[in-house]
Amino acid sequence: MARFVFGLNQSLDGYVDHQEFAPDPVLFLHFIEQVRGLTGSVYGRGMYEVMRYWDEDRPEWDAAERDFAAAWRGQPKWVLSRSLKSVGPNATLVADDVETVLRGLKAELVGEIEVGGPDLARSLTDLGLIDEYRLYFHPVVLGSGKPFFAGSRPPLRLVSSDRIGEDAIRLTYVPA
Repeated sequence: MARFVFGLNQSLDGYVDHQEFAPDPVLFLHFIEQVRGLTGSVYGRGMYEVMRYWDEDRPEWDAAERDFAAAWRGQPKWVLSRSLKSVGPNATLVADDVETVLRGLKAELVGEIEVGGPDLARSLTDLGLIDEYRLYFHPVVLGSGKPFFAGSRPPLRLVSSDRIGEDAIRLTYVPA
């Protein structure tokens, strides 16, 4: 059975914004390995459009960025959207019966399926589908923006904590 995992970089005050801060090289390597080990990813339209950045090589990328892009391109993606008419390579558009499709993925596949973005995570939390939350805290305070938890969540239980790289602390929670 697959497990749905939601994890993102966030500020100390709980906001996510990929343009305000980035992982250091050690944390970025951690993410590369994590993506290599995924069974796949589930995205809503907005986060999928952000991640499409990795679909085509860019001359300014370093080796780590090329490795991340290759890992990301190689994994299956399911994009939940009623507004998109098509999706890119190695992606499947899911426009209807989302809950049935996701429960089917969970039942049929093995491994971790990444949940991309707080809005999608809120919807999947409401359906009781998120198995694990990974909060990667950075020493940044944004004061506003999109929160990691975009809505109510079930009571959580801390299962691990660790430092990754120079500045990031990962807290891992499961529904209690």
